[in-house]
Amino acid sequence: MLKEPQNPSHALPPAQDLPRLESLRILVGDDSPLLRGQMEDILKDAGFRRVLSASSSTEAMDLLGLGRDGKSGQGSGVSLVLLDLLLPDFSGIQTCRLLKKQPAFQDLPVIMVTASLRTPDLQAAFEAGAVDYITKPFDKTSLLARVRSALRQSLETEARKRRERQLLEMNRRMEDLVETLRHLSVVDSLTGLANRRAFDETLEREWRRAQRVKAPLSLLMADLDFFKAYNDTQGHQAGDECLRRVAEALKSGLRRPGDLAARWGGEEFALLLPHTHAQGAAQLAGHLRACVEALGLAHPRSSVAPMVTLSVGAATLVPERGGSPGELVSRADEALYQAKALGRNQVRQAP
Repeated sequence: MLKEPQNPSHALPPAQDLPRLESLRILVGDDSPLLRGQMEDILKDAGFRRVLSASSSTEAMDLLGLGRDGKSGQGSGVSLVLLDLLLPDFSGIQTCRLLKKQPAFQDLPVIMVTASLRTPDLQAAFEAGAVDYITKPFDKTSLLARVRSALRQSLETEARKRRERQLLEMNRRMEDLVETLRHLSVVDSLTGLANRRAFDETLEREWRRAQRVKAPLSLLMADLDFFKAYNDTQGHQAGDECLRRVAEALKSGLRRPGDLAARWGGEEFALLLPHTHAQGAAQLAGHLRACVEALGLAHPRSSVAPMVTLSVGAATLVPERGGSPGELVSRADEALYQAKALGRNQVRQAP
């Protein structure tokens, strides 16, 4: 996982990059017109021009876009709430709890305004989600200091979370890129089959597995007949399309998820069949040969058939200790050589 850079210059945006505090919207909720008016005047004189006013919890929630049931809150661009602890309909603490239950308001700073300094009241306010409190009667300096402090902390928290979201998105993109690169490293770009590297790794793994459980492991080596002549007459673009069509037929012809079709190189393919006996390998080889012939890809230069055909060599071993996967490859390759030598477009099986 990517981690947030330790360079302090990237930890938080500098102060000048934060919005001007005076441009932010503040909601004042108090049932006393006198105190509410005093707070509004102090805030506006300090440059906070966007001040909303509410005389009750219900009115405050309406201004926030929060339903009276405490649901469906979408916010209204308010950046800070000053809320009287005691309001006529229900308390500021209850209102704060309702706000903090909604995702849209979980990070909204709430400052309680109270004449009570009782520890239980203050503790309940903080437990409900308040970030600070102001006592009545209040003075201008204290009010503005706490408002600016709460706003700055809120903005810095928002900036940090935004940075975290960016890092998570960057991490997701990096994971996607790694997965794409991993896929490209094991897939043949032309045919979409496993490439030689993926085949070699899978063969080594399946050889060890078959050795442990004493199970048969089969391999088919397949080669398109007279493919060079096909390329010479049909052109390389047609040759590439032919390879793609044949690869699709071979992959579709496999019967189990554990079977692997790979491009061995050029016009040659390898098909690895774990837990497959010799008889099953021979039957599948015949089926795949017929599938390629059934594609009906015209091949005027073939001396075997008027269409593209496939020669297949099959080999099966139960791996023994001290043995090597190369033994299986050599046997299948020798069987393929025999299939070609005996006329092509056929299947030969290693003894």
